[in-house]
Amino acid sequence: MFEHDPDTEQLVQRASSGDSSAERQLMDRHRDRLKRMVAVHLDPRVKARVDPSDVVQETLIIAYGRLPAYLQQQPIPFYPWLRQIAWNRLVDLHRLHVKASKRSVKREEDLEMALSTHSTHQLARKLLANGLGPAEGAMREELRRRMKTALARLPASYRTVLVMRQLERLSTSEIAAALGIAEGTVKSRHFRALERIRVLLNEEP
Repeated sequence: MFEHDPDTEQLVQRASSGDSSAERQLMDRHRDRLKRMVAVHLDPRVKARVDPSDVVQETLIIAYGRLPAYLQQQPIPFYPWLRQIAWNRLVDLHRLHVKASKRSVKREEDLEMALSTHSTHQLARKLLANGLGPAEGAMREELRRRMKTALARLPASYRTVLVMRQLERLSTSEIAAALGIAEGTVKSRHFRALERIRVLLNEEP
């Protein structure tokens, strides 16, 4: 059984019983998390054409339409389910505006690597706060460049967990549910990603 946030679980139970106000509260409760997720992953090239708030709103509209089926089955916790809808929407927008081709795993990898400059800076600051990487006084652009290079050299499975944990602030159980892997695997990949980033950042003078 997946670990659920207690308040969200109560709202899911109420919504399953036909409480429409609980449905609205479910969506409102996770709106800010969706905004953060979209801000992390929205390709800067797409952001020039698409308002991130519109992506969030479209996600919630789609989720409302699919909510009855979710409430009946509840295959995974609510937020990972909601996040997957947002992720699919981001993939579609990336395909439409950046890669005009059929959806594929490669398209999703392209999107995963298209972190905004702000997100890359954020990740650099978080890891530096833990004592990783170059000196704290290094230039922002140099930090961004080195972090971007290091991220590109990480295995995709490590990079995904690192971004979800550090930037999206998902819990271990939420990441496990979203990726369909064990919580122990999430912890292992996150630890190895941090260690690998440290090594990669320190390879450069």
